[in-house]
Amino acid sequence: MAKRDYYEVLGVARDASEEDLKKAYRKLAMKWHPDRNQGDKTAEAKFKELNEAYDTLKDADKRAAYDRFGHAAFEQGGMGGGAGAGGNPFGAGFEDIFEEMFGRFGGRAGGRQASGRGADLRQEIQITLEEAFAGTKKTIRVPSSVQCDACSGSGADGGSANVQTCATCRGAGKVRAQQGFFLIERTCPTCSGSGRTIKNPCKVCMGAGRVQRDRTLNVTIPAGVEDGTRIRLSGEGEAGLRGAPAGDLYVDVGITQHPIFQREGPNIMVRVPLRMTQAALGGNVEVPSIDGGRSSVKIPPGTQSGETFRLRGKGFSVLRSAQRGDMYVQVAVETPTALTAKQRELLEAFEAEAEKSGRGSPESEGFFAKVRDFWGGRG
Repeated sequence: MAKRDYYEVLGVARDASEEDLKKAYRKLAMKWHPDRNQGDKTAEAKFKELNEAYDTLKDADKRAAYDRFGHAAFEQGGMGGGAGAGGNPFGAGFEDIFEEMFGRFGGRAGGRQASGRGADLRQEIQITLEEAFAGTKKTIRVPSSVQCDACSGSGADGGSANVQTCATCRGAGKVRAQQGFFLIERTCPTCSGSGRTIKNPCKVCMGAGRVQRDRTLNVTIPAGVEDGTRIRLSGEGEAGLRGAPAGDLYVDVGITQHPIFQREGPNIMVRVPLRMTQAALGGNVEVPSIDGGRSSVKIPPGTQSGETFRLRGKGFSVLRSAQRGDMYVQVAVETPTALTAKQRELLEAFEAEAEKSGRGSPESEGFFAKVRDFWGGRG
């Protein structure tokens, strides 16, 4: 079955930005994650397809090659066959030219060992703001390839004794061929770049040295982690082919929205509504803090809506530090609604007294004084 276009898999346009790719990946990863679709083979297949597409398009070099050559850029033999077979004239050497160029300038590892390295995997987990503040441990289920126990990862029936040095490349994993003026180095077609051949393949893994199996891992989330943080677990990705190194597992951490607190870096924001009388008369207000405690905030008489009070050291944890940020309490003065008859009577008396004294609302008085001057200046 032909592979789907990677942009189609992620549901983005071909000119999508890195941020658009990331958002699309995270949204679909949540939808098709195996933990949310247990026993659904279709969801598992879509999740793997999604990881493969994102792994390619997030990398600028890989994306450039994919945009130009499509899936053929990463298949064995480069563009899908030599000129003699009716394929692209670059032939089977394209993949190795790509690896040679971008491996050298992009800092990627090349050579025999890298060719069989296991794929990197990605998982996304959601934690609460409280968990991000205090740190936590999460257990995740990772569908991936693991080392075959029957052959200890060698791919050979009976273990490594049946593994031989490849006669074609003599263990180098690559062969060279002259094409016109060019000397093309390509992956050895006999051993697929491993430098070894197997006389009797393992009956369990069919010579791959790995099998498909779900794994359960514990992930430690440090205190102070931010939304979108990526944690790398070295060697916890897919097992490599026939004993090659395993890939890495990248865990993307998402933080759910909190009903009370808003985080801004190391600081915490909380909006506290006050009755009009509370703001006018002043007093003390008790507010919660992210660590589960309580803090008292002194409200001066005449406090206006939008005024902010700072509580030092009551904010968020700072990653890899014992320090904490600050908490900012912003006041929102509420206008009373659905008044009782008694409340209306008292407010009307208050308004009459305020009009008579001309005191109590300096901002209002100042504004309307300017309005009167404005109108008076116009005759």
